[in-house]
Amino acid sequence: MTVEQQSPGDSRHILGLSRRCPELWRSASRACACLRERSFRYCRGARTGFAGSVPVPSCPTHPLAHRLLQSGQHSWLDGLKTLLMIVTRAVPRDILIAFSPTEGPSRLNTTEKGNAGKIHLPKEIFRSLSNKTVPVVVTVLNIQQLGMFKENKQTAQVLDNTVVGITVGESSISGLQEPVQLTFTHRELPQGITPQCVFWDPSKGQAGGWCSRGCVTQTGDKGTVCSCDHLSFFTLLLNPALDGSTAKALTAVATAGCGVAMAFSIFTMAFCIFIRCRFRFEETVRTNLGLHVNLMGSLFLLNLAFLLNSGLAGRTHPSTCRVLGGFTHYCLLCCFTWTALEGCQLYLLFVKVLGIYIHHYLAKLCLVGWGFPVLVVGIAGAIGSYGEYSIQTMDHQDIANLCWITSKHLLVHYITNCGYFGLIFLFNMAIFGVVTQKSCSLQGTGAVQGNQNPWKVALVAAGLFCLLGATWATVFLTYGISSTAVLYLFTILNSSQGIFIFIWLVVLYYPKTRETTGSLSYIIRHDKTTTASQD
Repeated sequence: MTVEQQSPGDSRHILGLSRRCPELWRSASRACACLRERSFRYCRGARTGFAGSVPVPSCPTHPLAHRLLQSGQHSWLDGLKTLLMIVTRAVPRDILIAFSPTEGPSRLNTTEKGNAGKIHLPKEIFRSLSNKTVPVVVTVLNIQQLGMFKENKQTAQVLDNTVVGITVGESSISGLQEPVQLTFTHRELPQGITPQCVFWDPSKGQAGGWCSRGCVTQTGDKGTVCSCDHLSFFTLLLNPALDGSTAKALTAVATAGCGVAMAFSIFTMAFCIFIRCRFRFEETVRTNLGLHVNLMGSLFLLNLAFLLNSGLAGRTHPSTCRVLGGFTHYCLLCCFTWTALEGCQLYLLFVKVLGIYIHHYLAKLCLVGWGFPVLVVGIAGAIGSYGEYSIQTMDHQDIANLCWITSKHLLVHYITNCGYFGLIFLFNMAIFGVVTQKSCSLQGTGAVQGNQNPWKVALVAAGLFCLLGATWATVFLTYGISSTAVLYLFTILNSSQGIFIFIWLVVLYYPKTRETTGSLSYIIRHDKTTTASQD
């Protein structure tokens, strides 16, 4: 027999469950007394070793429970359900247990199927123990009813307010080679919600808190599997990428940043046009200035689209929202495309340094930079991709609305935005590496005359980094439970992209207007001369 009859005297095993979790044993917790009373009544009523939880009419040992019972308000007593099993050390197979917030834990046969959560206890746990038989206690708690397991300043939500406690014997079990698996079933989670497997760590902070150490989270369509190398009180946290206050703060930061970015975009375009008309540069530098003007124009339109979006989303006609969503997508793709063209131009200047001439080169770049996004947006609009996009909490409350790609067409977003920018970012970072290597080699050979100030070199490098769109890469770090700080970083960096490019252009081109060496154009020109002489 793998499961034996439980005697009333073994109630200490269930009591040990609460002693090993300070959250359950605190005298101030009303669930603590209820657990003790329920444990004794359970053991007296257990006729099999794995009977389901036995109803407990009251917890008279707790004064608060007695008053609640007299007033008819004792629904919180149903928030604690316990399963007790006595398992032999030579158990032939793994033990499966089903649990649900309403029914509590119950023994599960290997052939049974259902929508309840599941606990998988590997047999290796029991074979490593010294005793021939060992008690296994599984407790399912509704923390909302019991008023327990509340972390200070907790923003994440506990799935179904359910916490599952597992203990085997009297000792603490950790460092398992074959992990314990808990499957928490749930419906499809809203956008922006990230599930995370955690356990209650009493040593975290003053009152304890949730910790993910030793647990691996595997998310599926109908549930999430938690694989942990120890036994404790487990739950599934649903972490919102944004909450209401964070969304408002980010919107305020982005709105202010967009206003500043639009102003510096205008300054940058005016500066480039002025020096292009005022000074006699070679054709390469004139083409570069034209590229910069177009890039800053796309950034200006993107910031304008965001301001219109944040001001009009949720208050416009659906057809107007679709147009605004398509316009915002178009501006974003233009920004990405012109960033890629900046990288291509740097490639031509630093790698293909000899005799490059393309008829109407800048006009052809404009055709690609402004025309290719029209094709993509036209196809996406034809399949109805644009509309109102809402970011929701677990309670399905809207915390942000945008005219953007709808939730039904997120594949369009992943392909045209994430995938497209990912390829551009990899290419531009390779170009950045080539430019850095070339500049360092020229510095080493004395090609660049004069001492360069370190701050100026760092500023030029940072500006080039922004010019190639590296600030957009921080969006790939915004997924996960610690994404709020990265969201702020992403918002601030991209709002400041126009400022960095403006400073970079002033530092780069202003010395050229005064016939000073050391600028990028000088390095390019010297590199061409050196390569020609070597040939």
